[in-house]
Amino acid sequence: MNLFNRVVPSRRQAQLPPQRPAGAPASSTAVLPDPDLASLSGEWVVDPAHSRIGFSVRHAMVTTVRGCFLEYESRLYFDAYDPTRSRADITLFTSSVDTGVEQRDAHLVGRDFLDAATYPRMRFTSTAVEQTGADLFSMSGELTIKGVSRPVVLDMTYIGNVTDPFGYDRVGFDGTTTINRSDWGLTYNSRLAEGGAMVSEKVRLQLDIAAIRTPQPGG
Repeated sequence: MNLFNRVVPSRRQAQLPPQRPAGAPASSTAVLPDPDLASLSGEWVVDPAHSRIGFSVRHAMVTTVRGCFLEYESRLYFDAYDPTRSRADITLFTSSVDTGVEQRDAHLVGRDFLDAATYPRMRFTSTAVEQTGADLFSMSGELTIKGVSRPVVLDMTYIGNVTDPFGYDRVGFDGTTTINRSDWGLTYNSRLAEGGAMVSEKVRLQLDIAAIRTPQPGG
């Protein structure tokens, strides 16, 4: 498989704040990871062919089940001069959950868990971004699952950027956070004979993001 499969950003992506002019002064609190990062200010979309928005959860107290969402829409804006102005908006289609086991996936999209028929989407919308290190960011936001919105904080790591053979600007970020699923009404469980829970309350969310720059109008 060609690692640089051509993926054109969807036209459905909404417009975000305009790119900061190249000569704009940097924020007094900004700590740029490297000079190349300044060129990354602008609008981006997640490339689903080279990204993974997933989760992992302890099962039966002795193993870990991993899964991901295959379908989603995204709107990203990065401001290298003032990272606090950066933002992200990602909508996941709950029926696209995939753990590699058809029977388990059917249970996850049912009423015991995601109830995809009633709640076809879950959404993360950022509310604040803070640069915490040379390539580290803390992104606060609202995570909405089954109509319940609660705050979460993603620990983000800047991986790098490149222009691929098709001329697309690409940037990579990894992100992670851990949530308690019952806070969003995902309370289904079974008890083990030993007294533990079949499915852990704690769920780790993991984002491996490869984003493509959104073409500017007239560009």
